[in-house]
Amino acid sequence: MIKINGTEQDSAGKSVAQFLAENGYDIKRVAVELNEGILLKSQYEDTFLKDGDVMEVVSFVGGG
Repeated sequence: MIKINGTEQDSAGKSVAQFLAENGYDIKRVAVELNEGILLKSQYEDTFLKDGDVMEVVSFVGGG
């Protein structure tokens, strides 16, 4: 199990990019922290989630 934004999920084996796409995130408008480190967008395709990972996904919203 992986903890994503505080919730346990069964997403082991998926790439970060795959997880984001399946869950409706716009990759251009998010930042990802994986195991307390910021993940570069260029790493989303090649970084695979594994049991015990902790990931935070933060969405940016425009406004003013």
